Amino acid sequence: MNILETKRLILRQFTPEDAADNYRIYTDPQNMKFMGRQPDSVEFERDQIRKHIANYYDKHGFGLWATVLKETNQLIGRCGLLYQQIEDALEFEVSNLLDKHFWGQGLATEAAHEIVRLGFERYKFSRIVALIIPENEASVRVAEKIGMKYERDVGYKGFGKVAMYVLKAKDFTKQNGV
Repeated sequence: MNILETKRLILRQFTPEDAADNYRIYTDPQNMKFMGRQPDSVEFERDQIRKHIANYYDKHGFGLWATVLKETNQLIGRCGLLYQQIEDALEFEVSNLLDKHFWGQGLATEAAHEIVRLGFERYKFSRIVALIIPENEASVRVAEKIGMKYERDVGYKGFGKVAMYVLKAKDFTKQNGV
């Protein structure tokens, strides 16, 4: 099911059939430089997709979505919204990962902008965060381009201290004339 479209992208729900493409993307060391654990196998990734469908789409109606290049119908990554426990608060995070062959084209910014719009308009979130390893300069630029502001460093899972960028619904509305 398609969730949203941008000028160049389709964001849709993942299906177990996406496991091989995800495995290819998730096992590239450059793609995963600032991300977590890589999958052990295509079957492991298929199982992770099934869990994500049950834990996010079925429960909340959102999650990470397959990011597909319209021009070729190729799955090039994933972008979406996640619940994250950050210190003592439950936050909504915009998260993305694109295959390195599609970096530097503005696709992550294009997707992230529409994802936060969806978060504010459809899901009525009051704020959305991005958790970024400070050395990940490209992700910092994406966050800033969509209007996010650095709030503070936070401890996050096995990543240690990460920068938390925040965008509030009222600020998004002002910036985008909504």
